[in-house]
Amino acid sequence: MSVFTLAWLAIWTVQLTPVQLLLPLQLDTPEDDWIRGVVSSGLVLGIGGLAGIVAGPAAGALSDRAAAGRHRRRPWALGGVLLTAVCLILTGFAEGPWAVGAGWVGVSIGVAVSSAAFTALIADQLPSTQRGAASAAVGSSQAVGIVLGVGLVVLLGLDVRAGYLLLAAVIAVVGTGAALLLPDPPSTEALRPKPGGRRPLASLRDRDFAWMLSGRLVTNVGNALGTALFLFFLLHGLGQPTAAAQDNLLLLIVVYTVFVVLASVVTGIVSDRTGNRRTLTVAATVVQAASGVAIALVPTFEMTMVAAALMGLGYGAFSTVGLAFAADLLPDAQDHARDLGIVNVTAALGQLIGPVLGAALVALVGGFWLVFVAAAVLSLVGGLLTAFARKPSRS
Repeated sequence: MSVFTLAWLAIWTVQLTPVQLLLPLQLDTPEDDWIRGVVSSGLVLGIGGLAGIVAGPAAGALSDRAAAGRHRRRPWALGGVLLTAVCLILTGFAEGPWAVGAGWVGVSIGVAVSSAAFTALIADQLPSTQRGAASAAVGSSQAVGIVLGVGLVVLLGLDVRAGYLLLAAVIAVVGTGAALLLPDPPSTEALRPKPGGRRPLASLRDRDFAWMLSGRLVTNVGNALGTALFLFFLLHGLGQPTAAAQDNLLLLIVVYTVFVVLASVVTGIVSDRTGNRRTLTVAATVVQAASGVAIALVPTFEMTMVAAALMGLGYGAFSTVGLAFAADLLPDAQDHARDLGIVNVTAALGQLIGPVLGAALVALVGGFWLVFVAAAVLSLVGGLLTAFARKPSRS
């Protein structure tokens, strides 16, 4: 579990630090044309998200079909980690939206492939009574990863290029070590999906699995709307200087992290003991929605701190219990990696839709209030969709 948590810490660090800090700094434009920078950042993140939603399930499906006697997850984890490291370096040396976007597509593919492999280990090797704890490791390391990455870049005074090089080193060393150390029993003929008699993506025809996926997607879009444009909001919504905005971004992320970790650990344990993951997941979306309402009504830095705490509580509980709930709903044991790759797609697709939608809303009203209102509405809709999913008796 320690190595598993460390692997996810590295993944989240290298994925979210550019989203929160490095990409906005690379693509920011002068004050008299700041909306163009917001739109460029949204498009780059959106294209990267699109690449991830294709790569994750594809890698998961291929790993499910590993020949008997061969490792199913380790080769894909290693390949994804190394691709991520190389593309982070390329993104750091890129200039202009097109070159940055091309590098970020490679990063997104690498993260999606390695995430699919590491996530499959939850369903491969853990019973349902331990999946909440494993999902808590994933959820809490997400928030810690943001603090670690942004904190290192800001506190060490690194420029954009040096920040990318640091992230590449982190994922190359930690990700490779974790992929080699985590147990990955060889495949058997019984574990391989049978070639005939099964429809492609049959899991999407499972009613409860489909409701869970739709709710997870919409809630992730709401979260991306509320977090992906934070630096731009500080710079252009609150009018803070660049240096102050970077420091305040780190402070907001620390607050967010504390509450994500708290919510992840507590709700993960509670969901394992009670088994009532659906109710906890739906309640988490309501808390996340409250953060958008707060910042839309009172757009000050102080209220933004409160909103960051609420967002951390809501999303920490949602990401942890929601992932365990998804593992409980997996329709077919032979397609764990493929189906959990689809579950991961909802997060990647949220990162695709959220920044693009957020950029469009900013351009539409010339400010940020509509972004946070939309984040609240989508969070509530995601909770409603999740409420329609029921844990089947087979779990």
